Amino acid sequence: MSKRLVRSGLVVSAMTLVSRVLGLVRDVVVANLMGAGAAADVFFLANKIPNFLRRLFAEGAFAQAFVPVLTEYQQKESESAVRELIARVSGTLGVIVTLVTLVGVIASPVLAALFGTGWFVAWLGGEPEGEKFLLAALMLKITFPYLWFITFTALAGAILNTLGRFAVAAFTPVFLNVAIIGCALWLSPQLARPELGLAWGVFLGGLIQFLFQIPFLLQTNTLVRPRWGWHHPGVTKIRTLMIPAMFGVSVSQINLLFDTFIASFLMTGSISWLYYSDRLLEFPLGLFGIAIATVILPALSRRHAADDPTRFATTMDWGVRSVLLVGIPAMLGLMVLAQPMLMVLFMRGEFTVGDTQMAAMSLLAYASGLLSFMLVKVLAPGYFARQDTKTPVRYGIIAMVANMGFNLLLAIPFGYVGLALATSASATLNALLLYRGLNRQGVFSLSRTSLGLIARMALAGAAMAALLLWLCPEQAQWLSWSLLERISHLFGLIGLGAVTYLLALGLLGIRPRHLKGA
Repeated sequence: MSKRLVRSGLVVSAMTLVSRVLGLVRDVVVANLMGAGAAADVFFLANKIPNFLRRLFAEGAFAQAFVPVLTEYQQKESESAVRELIARVSGTLGVIVTLVTLVGVIASPVLAALFGTGWFVAWLGGEPEGEKFLLAALMLKITFPYLWFITFTALAGAILNTLGRFAVAAFTPVFLNVAIIGCALWLSPQLARPELGLAWGVFLGGLIQFLFQIPFLLQTNTLVRPRWGWHHPGVTKIRTLMIPAMFGVSVSQINLLFDTFIASFLMTGSISWLYYSDRLLEFPLGLFGIAIATVILPALSRRHAADDPTRFATTMDWGVRSVLLVGIPAMLGLMVLAQPMLMVLFMRGEFTVGDTQMAAMSLLAYASGLLSFMLVKVLAPGYFARQDTKTPVRYGIIAMVANMGFNLLLAIPFGYVGLALATSASATLNALLLYRGLNRQGVFSLSRTSLGLIARMALAGAAMAALLLWLCPEQAQWLSWSLLERISHLFGLIGLGAVTYLLALGLLGIRPRHLKGA
């Protein structure tokens, strides 16, 4: 089974790599078009709100509740019962999300005022910043239907994941990036407000992702006619699990929205600097953390259904050390090479040297919490696979309240950088609580083997970081180079860092067999 998990993890990582690379290309195009100015701030806000709700209705809380129940049905019920469950779930979820989407489109000014309060107050006072509020309300009308499309895309992806078809769902986000890039290059130049072209890219991207999944559902005989089923036993079980999971899984998203709320009172560019730094953080998080979490949830659900606690704990152990293997060098690499990465990716068009300096500071703050973000993704399935959604909710509430306190303490002296530090600190608290809970319940604790491996990974990462710090040129040198020279030097440093890390792991005695055991 370990080979199957590794293979599935590699498949998801490969497909996610394609999506994340295109995501970076998308952000390069957006940065070139809008930089970190007022229009960029508004677009990122208008895109963040439906994405937050996506975590509630789509691949976040819904998947964590739906996958264990669907896996249980697949193991214990007939094929017709499985199809009936899918029909009832899709019909019930469809009605709810349709109503939410309609309300979101109609009430977009209210949402813009709620999450961009600083802009709304400026609009009430007749200040120039008030234009951001009006633009945000308009953009939300265009981007909000993305929630409807992506909900059914996530439903299809969850079904295919339980059948071992991980590549399809992992590749699907590519189409969102392609749509936004296409609209930015060809539609935006034709519009008086170019940023509206990006909003239409989000809309089209959601539609294309939804349509792309349908043929694969037909292939697996899981495309069914949606039917209302609020009181269906399977739906009842899923919604019972989903309601607390809606909060527990989305704590980080709530924290990010709270950051946006506070940032709307800060200097213009704050939301954009946080966005660009967060996008670089999302690259390793999605490539490894979410990929590992995606493949272990069905495996953990099967082992719980088979009443096999030993293999359940072994799978958790494998997941933790796998994400730390890549998370440690990713965290240190982002911290050492923060500004060079931002220069290479975004410093053109409207995105200035000053913007790279500002975004680099928030990237340092976010990167300090990368391991915690990854561990939350891997530890949470240890509860959801056992159909326990209440415990992570309790921890999530603690982490969210702590984040609000951290924001108040850190935003005043450090501004937008303080918001990023607060998010990282609350993620660390959440990860510690999740691990302590699993340990106290006797479900999982890190093995001695894993503890030794993690210590050696940390030493290898420290050696890599020290070498990169020594070799990394000063800012003036980076600015004197052409784009091609910057790219070649950056990739040279990244390659050298990877080789150094791998060599250090080898010298410390870590071998491929140490990644097995799931």
